[in-house]
Amino acid sequence: MNNSPRARRIKVEIAYDGGPYHGWQVQPGLPTIQGVLEEIVSGIEGQPVEVAGSGRTDAGVHALAQVAAFTIQNPIPPANLCRAVNRLLPSTIRILSVEEVDPRFHPRFHAKAKVYEYRLARGEICSPFEWPWVHHYPYPLAEDRMRELARAFEGEHDFTAFAAADKKDAEKDTQGHSKVRTIYSSELITEAGRLIYRVRGSGFLKHMVRNLVGTLLEAGKGNIGDCSALPTKSGPTAPAKGLFLVRVEY
Repeated sequence: MNNSPRARRIKVEIAYDGGPYHGWQVQPGLPTIQGVLEEIVSGIEGQPVEVAGSGRTDAGVHALAQVAAFTIQNPIPPANLCRAVNRLLPSTIRILSVEEVDPRFHPRFHAKAKVYEYRLARGEICSPFEWPWVHHYPYPLAEDRMRELARAFEGEHDFTAFAAADKKDAEKDTQGHSKVRTIYSSELITEAGRLIYRVRGSGFLKHMVRNLVGTLLEAGKGNIGDCSALPTKSGPTAPAKGLFLVRVEY
């Protein structure tokens, strides 16, 4: 009779303030979301545990509902695990839900869509209690042109011009990885003194959403002539602190 503990695949939903962290992915000597979670879950399990995320949010980017998963043998019930991890986490990271899932579940490869939101504060004065989570832009913008361009992002496109280049991306490109992505919806919403860009897509490249926002701002400033089609060049990358991962769909 085999009494060895059964391996359990655990799916978690996480909210975090990305300001104090150098992004999701583990980096030696730097605080990251993945690094903090792995340290705590490994301590509970009593051996190293890898926590896989649905994607890598950049340094300073926030999440309302990031999804991650890991495999443990500890028989602790999901509700108790949620409480135990939250007791050990810093206040800038919180586990929202915990559930046991199919052992084959992967939060990245099984994701069908992701939703991001970028928040622009439009008032002349930005409260210090809002400042860490918005990009303050009180200057005139032609919002009708921005909305037209936002609609042009929808559909299947090659977003190479909107992706940040790094060594890892260059290696992936040589292996034939495509930078074609499908944007299901792309819209600008005015809400309580904020201009919010909300985008839902099949997946996103490094800095892609922030580059889309930078391009929208260029359109709002009148620096893009044709707002009915995807530009061939990206605008400046918008600051990380205004960006939120809203949800991951499966």
